[in-house]
Amino acid sequence: MASKHPPRKPASPPDRPTASNEGEGNKTADRNYREATREFVNSDRGKEEIRHAGDVDAQEQREIEQAEADAKARASEHDPAEVRSRSRPS
Repeated sequence: MASKHPPRKPASPPDRPTASNEGEGNKTADRNYREATREFVNSDRGKEEIRHAGDVDAQEQREIEQAEADAKARASEHDPAEVRSRSRPS
């Protein structure tokens, strides 16, 4: 007796885009990014942004210094989990 349902076709791969997919390490995207970056850096706006890149006001400077001091304090604290027994070789 024949089955009521026709045999299923194997799943076909999804339609591929018409443009080639270069995958990871896409050279076209890399080239486009580098060209756009070069154009920005050489533009008047880019030069102005670069000129002011490190500028911070007094409040930002205090926040940066406080964050640095907090990080240094945490880094210098002793972590008891790191204590090794001197009787056992490490």
